[in-house]
Amino acid sequence: MLQSKRRERVLVAMSGGVDSSVAAALLLEQGYEVIGVTMHLWDYSRNEKNHCDPTARFDSCCSHEDVADARAVAAKLGIPFYVLDYEEEFKTDVVDYFTAEYLRGRTPNPCVACNTFLKFDKLMDRAKKLDCQYVATGHYARVTKGDDDSYQLRTGLDAQKDQSYFLYSMTQERLARTLFPLGEMTKSQVRAHAERLGLATASKKESMEICFIPGNDYAAFIAERAKPEQIIRGEVYHEDGRKLGDHDGIHQFTVGQRKGLGLATGDPIFVTRIDSETGRVTVGPKASLLRRGFSVDNLHFVRPVEESASYKVKIRYRSSGAAGRLEASDTGCGRSFIFDEPQMSVTPGQIAVLFAGDEVVGGGFIGQVLA
Repeated sequence: MLQSKRRERVLVAMSGGVDSSVAAALLLEQGYEVIGVTMHLWDYSRNEKNHCDPTARFDSCCSHEDVADARAVAAKLGIPFYVLDYEEEFKTDVVDYFTAEYLRGRTPNPCVACNTFLKFDKLMDRAKKLDCQYVATGHYARVTKGDDDSYQLRTGLDAQKDQSYFLYSMTQERLARTLFPLGEMTKSQVRAHAERLGLATASKKESMEICFIPGNDYAAFIAERAKPEQIIRGEVYHEDGRKLGDHDGIHQFTVGQRKGLGLATGDPIFVTRIDSETGRVTVGPKASLLRRGFSVDNLHFVRPVEESASYKVKIRYRSSGAAGRLEASDTGCGRSFIFDEPQMSVTPGQIAVLFAGDEVVGGGFIGQVLA
């Protein structure tokens, strides 16, 4: 008797939301052997002094309710389901990084760190141990293969939901083992599919805040974790040279910030610069936020490309992108990105992602901002 060919096995990261739920369902329909996992990343009852109720619901992807929702979907689909504890790794690679960057006067992106070090690092390792050929997530992105057999990371077809920005650090090895089942779908199609299947997450609202910060109060979160000597206090100056006051820590500010400055100047003002050496925070009118470019730290390319080409760069997730080119930096080391037209609120520490059409070419951290 001939033995039937074993189906390919895929490990699906299930956050408890509708997107990852439908990703698992689609792969099952396509004939894969699916294993669902939820990554336990943050325990509010242990990490938050003012939020000690372990049954409390937070607008995040780390709550107990989310784990229960993921488990319910797995049961509905009839697939194995596991909860994997990565709390220590999450604290080191995401929370500590987030805190350290703000204390330096920079603005980090924890979602990129989470994707890089947990979903496509730790999960890849776990997939190998479970003899899974692939890891899948509910990201709105696509993977294609070029004429040279290299893998290409592309934007999701739903422009409003495209999440390829967060995946710029993907490597060829990881792309070869990654599936994005939602890349060709719109959000409305995903919800409709969940409703047809009767999934508990079909109408669940999306999380819009950083999952480990209750109330989205960054400054309070960081102050609670920082040592007194790590807080860099200083003065607030206007672009015109006037001193406007003092502040209790540069971690309370980010370039481009307007709200919560507590300064009465009569005209709208924005944070234009943060100096971690002196503690000086500079503010000014909106026009003073314009910058001609920035240095790119830790530049990474998804696949080998011709670096001399012009690109569109997104300097934050919701940015529409701006045209420009990579050049050798003024110091001769690394690269700088120079805009064709000056852009607003170029923020050190944020991620700059390079696009060629709908392909994610690569990216890196915004370093020194060029006036």
